[in-house]
Amino acid sequence: MNLRQAFKIAIKSIAAKKGRSALTMLGIIIGLSAVIILVSFAKGQNKWLEDYYASMVDNSISIQAWKYDGTDVSEKLYSYCQTLDEYVKGVTPVGNYWRSLKVTYGAKTLSDMNTDWESMPQLYFGNQQYGLCMGYTIAKGRDLTYIDIENLNHVCVIGSKTASVLFNYADPIGETIVINEVPMTVVGVYAETDPNNYSGKDLVILAPYTVTRDFGRVEIEQYQMVAKDAASAPMAVTLVKGYLKGLIGDNGYYYVQNESQWIDQSNEQNLMQQMFLGGIAAISLLVGGIGIMNIMLVTVTERTREIGIRKAIGAERKSIIAQFLIEACLICGIGGIIGIAIGYLGTAIVCQLVLKFISWPSMTVTLGSFAFSVAMGVIFGLYPAVKASGLQPVEALRAD
Repeated sequence: MNLRQAFKIAIKSIAAKKGRSALTMLGIIIGLSAVIILVSFAKGQNKWLEDYYASMVDNSISIQAWKYDGTDVSEKLYSYCQTLDEYVKGVTPVGNYWRSLKVTYGAKTLSDMNTDWESMPQLYFGNQQYGLCMGYTIAKGRDLTYIDIENLNHVCVIGSKTASVLFNYADPIGETIVINEVPMTVVGVYAETDPNNYSGKDLVILAPYTVTRDFGRVEIEQYQMVAKDAASAPMAVTLVKGYLKGLIGDNGYYYVQNESQWIDQSNEQNLMQQMFLGGIAAISLLVGGIGIMNIMLVTVTERTREIGIRKAIGAERKSIIAQFLIEACLICGIGGIIGIAIGYLGTAIVCQLVLKFISWPSMTVTLGSFAFSVAMGVIFGLYPAVKASGLQPVEALRAD
């Protein structure tokens, strides 16, 4: 019997038991689609993190510090960092406005109650070094200045996305927007930093941190600092930690972290996550493989007489082994193709819902998944095939 005949027989056998064949494929379909979705989602998540960290300033250092009595530490921390010009380029408070936000310009109103998050500006408070520390450059107008901070000027700098949402194609410089009933004059627009809007950095509205009293109580507990270079960052972290320990002691909380350490920790966590998710998917594939072996053993039992006839007329063991292996590989291959298709669809849905963009599976993952599904047919179909080939013709012919 040649290979073409073996494939025809295998296809007829699968088609004759459509329901059973479909259920047998189900384990492979679920397992492969799960692998593809999980791997592709992890890839998309890594891309999101890479883009996020790429949008951050090199040698950036995050600082959290506050006193339990509510005493502001911004001025003292800023003054101290100014003395570290050998190691530090800049430092700024980073005050995030967490309350309900309403931004109005003319007849246009953006509110966190009725505006989607992809268009809703975020209000932050900082100083004249905010752009330097957060990786912004001015595209139009100017940045905040020391005078704005000292004089409590009601001015703001807005991100490129905020400018397009509020002003469309009009020039926003010199225009007044109303933020929670507080009028603020736009003095500058930051250049675009995140074209795909993954991080929302271009939705910023930056106001002087000294005007927070006009927006109710806004706690300034986070700061961003930029070291001059990678070699200076560890020393800057050590010096700032030592200063905050003396300034705050046991009367508050402080935390200083080099952002590059976050990247390393994130990579480690992603690797662990992929290994964990991969293990779950592997278990699913294992269950599917066991199902294939079980069905192939049933098939051998059902076709015992056929095997006896073929052996009686001179069929070799290798041809019978090949016949059953081809059938097992066909079942797994068809299940693999369906699983890959479902994996692509599931990837598109999951990534769009969670990451807001689609991360398609790579060709390597796709081809590897199909090859693995066929290999599953060989691995789990081998034992039933060998068992079939080992049947004695006389005993096989006696089977009903």
